Amino acid sequence: MSISRRKFLGWLGAAGAGTTIGSKANAASNKVFKGYPDSMGVLHDATLCVGCRECEAACNKVNELSAPDKPFTDLTVLDVKRRTKNEAFTVVNRYDGIPESKGPVFRKTQCNHCLEPACASACFVRAFKKTESGAVVWDESVCVGCRYCMIACPFDIPTYEYDNPLTPKVLKCTMCAPRIEKGLLPGCVESCPKEALTYGKREDLIKIARDRISKYPDRYVDHIYGEHEMGGTSWLYLSSVPFEKIALREDLGITPAPSLTSGALGVVPMVVGLWPVLLTGVYAMSKRKEKIATEERETAVAEAIDKTTAEGEVKLSNAMAKAEKDKEKAIEKAVKTALEEAEKQAEEEAAAKTEAEAAKADQVEPDKSAGKDQAEKIDEAQTEEADEAPKTKDAKTNDEEES
Repeated sequence: MSISRRKFLGWLGAAGAGTTIGSKANAASNKVFKGYPDSMGVLHDATLCVGCRECEAACNKVNELSAPDKPFTDLTVLDVKRRTKNEAFTVVNRYDGIPESKGPVFRKTQCNHCLEPACASACFVRAFKKTESGAVVWDESVCVGCRYCMIACPFDIPTYEYDNPLTPKVLKCTMCAPRIEKGLLPGCVESCPKEALTYGKREDLIKIARDRISKYPDRYVDHIYGEHEMGGTSWLYLSSVPFEKIALREDLGITPAPSLTSGALGVVPMVVGLWPVLLTGVYAMSKRKEKIATEERETAVAEAIDKTTAEGEVKLSNAMAKAEKDKEKAIEKAVKTALEEAEKQAEEEAAAKTEAEAAKADQVEPDKSAGKDQAEKIDEAQTEEADEAPKTKDAKTNDEEES
């Protein structure tokens, strides 16, 4: 049997956890864990999924994740195959060109919540655990950031906040465990408009799936994915096409991951025993490096702030000096303009006064000439009267003499 490097490391990590912890659903053993009684799960019927991404939007809202670059109504993102990440606990992918299907097939991807999870087995500090509700959850308070869960998971689900250097987290779907505790449905199940997702007891979901296969044999592949894969999962699938065509691994077998690691314990006992110590040392070193990096970053930030403050003060001083000079120039210009306007106004008033006096003088001269002519006419009239008076007197005398 060929074993990939990834699978071997996953087994080895789980084996290391087994030597230090040895508890159900957390470590390797020869016993197969069949899950907690009455645990819950979700059945995803790919024949009903239409790729609307409503489940993605609900997951984003419930878990208070950052908004994506493109809105959830933008279905062009389905043109590219996506995987879960620290800001997307679930994604829907479209699978085209499948001979067994007349059109595209859609499948929702998220944590499958294994009955005996490999992530929990590989985690030597018990940061991951399988709950009685069926969900696999993560406790950040004990996580050391070794990221071995990412290697151990056969479905490539856990993600890491590489862009958060101070308090990075391992993130994944929790089946909305906080909502389940309150008696609510998982956000994705509640939001699905086509009822492609069904939440309930795992045993009941298996019965529902078998009934659908029996009732519509031409619609479904005669298999419930997750009923036995890797020992069984709380997330189950129905499909109209082979599961490998919608990117679900069919090479995992039915043995739980922790059971596969039990044989490795006798082969590498020293490595297994020292593995937790090694990881603890690496963790301590990484924390020390983070502390030094934090101090250096804080020092650099403080220096940058001081430098920026000093430069800002110089710029402010220069700006104030320039503003003062500009103000003085503006005042001088305003005064000069006011003086020029006043001088111009005075000149205009003087010119107007001179013009008015000239016009008045021109009006007086004609009046004098008219008075002179009238006086001359009066003198002439008086002279004529004087000349006529003697004549009249003489005429009167002559009349008296004739009488």
